[in-house]
Amino acid sequence: MGFVLYDSGAHRCLAYSDLVRGEDGVQANQFLIRNDGHSALIDPGGSLLYTPLTMALARELPSHKIDLILCSHQDPDVIGSVDKWLLYTQAKVVCSRLWGRFVPHLVPHYLDVGGDARYRLVDDEGANIRLGEASILALPAHFMHSVGNLSFFDETSRILFSGDVCSGLVPTGTHYGFVEDFDAYRPCMEGFHKRYMASNRVVRLWVDMVRELQPEMIVPQHGLPFRGDVMHTLLDWLYALSCGVDLMGHSDYRPQSARGALPIAV
Repeated sequence: MGFVLYDSGAHRCLAYSDLVRGEDGVQANQFLIRNDGHSALIDPGGSLLYTPLTMALARELPSHKIDLILCSHQDPDVIGSVDKWLLYTQAKVVCSRLWGRFVPHLVPHYLDVGGDARYRLVDDEGANIRLGEASILALPAHFMHSVGNLSFFDETSRILFSGDVCSGLVPTGTHYGFVEDFDAYRPCMEGFHKRYMASNRVVRLWVDMVRELQPEMIVPQHGLPFRGDVMHTLLDWLYALSCGVDLMGHSDYRPQSARGALPIAV
């Protein structure tokens, strides 16, 4: 059953957080937005998730009635199941134009399911996506894990679906709910962000954009969501974070033999 992030009657946002169990894959969240009889899935996941997600969605709507598949980036835990969504629904896939030409490599029956007519490609500056009476902004988050990364801002609920940005690596089975103590939760995020965000420069640009939007919640693809004072603490932490190329030096670019690394043998 989905975790209700927002429900005004006419507009609903749900999170699915526990569909991968045990050691079968990295914990990942999937999101459903419904408005005026139309529905969008955000980051639907890999093949491992397709069947459990369709079963979970059955409480809300038949999965073949999904209108849009919104993809923040190109990783398997985001788009690995895209071939099934194209085959069994009439949904359009929304992704960065940078990745649009690569996604078909995941779809053996690409031409049979409509070819490029099934894709809505987003330019680097973003896009305004209509879903019924609602508007969802595809926002630039480039070089924040992916060179063609997107965040999605639902203007009705004022939820920012941030993809891998703000993600926490939590154990499968962790109770899904809003972070209450940022300092206690930060260890789940720190190593991931230092490794996968390109640099403090792009992080600051993204944080400035988010602050301008004034979201009510930030909801990442992995781990737990944020709101209120904890969300503002999160943004302050990100703004000051050294990460990616900021942390690299000559010692990180040496032949393995010079570093005394263990050999890999057949």
